[in-house]
Amino acid sequence: MPEKLKVAVLFGGQSGEHEVSLMSCTSVVKNMDRDKYDIYFIGITKTGKWFLFEGDVEDIQNGKWEASSKPIVFPGDPSFKGFFLVDNPSKVYRVDVVFPIMHGPHAEDGTIQGLLELANIPYVGCDVVASSVAMDKAMAKAVFDSFGLPQGKYLVVLRQELEQRPQHIIDAIESHLGYPCFVKPSNMGSSVGITKAHDRQELIEGLKEAGRHDRKLVVEAFINCREIECAVLGNNDPQASVLGEIIPCNEFYDYNAKYFDDGKSRLIIPADLPEEKAQEIRQLAIKAYKALDCSGMARVDFFVEKDTLEVFINEVNTIPGFTRISMYPKLWEATGVPYSRLIDRLIELALDRFREKHPE
Repeated sequence: MPEKLKVAVLFGGQSGEHEVSLMSCTSVVKNMDRDKYDIYFIGITKTGKWFLFEGDVEDIQNGKWEASSKPIVFPGDPSFKGFFLVDNPSKVYRVDVVFPIMHGPHAEDGTIQGLLELANIPYVGCDVVASSVAMDKAMAKAVFDSFGLPQGKYLVVLRQELEQRPQHIIDAIESHLGYPCFVKPSNMGSSVGITKAHDRQELIEGLKEAGRHDRKLVVEAFINCREIECAVLGNNDPQASVLGEIIPCNEFYDYNAKYFDDGKSRLIIPADLPEEKAQEIRQLAIKAYKALDCSGMARVDFFVEKDTLEVFINEVNTIPGFTRISMYPKLWEATGVPYSRLIDRLIELALDRFREKHPE
């Protein structure tokens, strides 16, 4: 038998999406072929400490993993190609590829990817630039504008500007976007910190809430829309999945609707759209993926206006959720790529990308 690949699965992290990462990690690991992979569970706590967990995978999701883990060091030194235990630095655990299953800042925003680049270790998903730009909604919107991708009306607000000239900012939002509107932290995911403002008071509260998560905020005009998602897979020749539609249980698809109101929100796969419109969205998904120079995987989210079916790109998620109810693996399963094969393919793409970057 060929030697198993040593895969380090990274989970947890310091963002507000820590718990989502635990759920995603548990789901991914349960679908990894143990005949192909030796798996290291590497958890990062909310305070940024790194640990090797060697217990039951179920204790990742329930949070018990922290109590029985060993502190490690994961140096950005290519001579190591792995990590070592704090209390036994002479033993280095070699790693062939890293699978980051972490969401939000200090995770999918290019920071972890930068560390892995320094360590010269292949990793699943987008590289530093694509990860950081996609994570920053304001920057991503600027890129989408430059590539002619259709977007709804929006404004970018700095928290400092809001503190110094609150009335000017509120007047600009009301005149340019109107109500209702959505207020978002620029650098967050899983709908953390997002609110829908129906009037001035809710706008003020929403700006304060988003400002607790980021120094840069994005305010978007309301679109009477359906929420459509497309999974993209690949490096230089990416492929788009069938489309899915989200029917949120709450007023919009917020954090609780995504992960904790189990079974109340509905995912419709494939989305009920004319084939010509579905094909347009798949083509736009690939165009957005290439615009950000994504690799490995991403989920591209769209708004489709209910009456006209006009399409607007919402955002690109470079490490989409992988929980048992998440859209990304479900879309590929519906497209003919089962979960375990999807994981294999992502690891293959990571190794291919590494070889492309480091030709012999």
